[in-house]
Amino acid sequence: METVTKLKDLTVEEFKTLISDTIRESMEDLLEDLTALSSKEYLSSIREARENYKHGRVKSIEEIDV
Repeated sequence: METVTKLKDLTVEEFKTLISDTIRESMEDLLEDLTALSSKEYLSSIREARENYKHGRVKSIEEIDV
């Protein structure tokens, strides 16, 4: 079972670290999204995948050899 820490139980330094880590992760995610969305190849692959899905050209998880 996961332990839950309440905000009131954090030290100021722990709280600063939590905020800093959260912002860093969000910025990394944003930069990754911007990089992906600025790639014509990536956008083309998304369109292709959506077309394949729309036309039933998909595999079940059991069909994928992992």
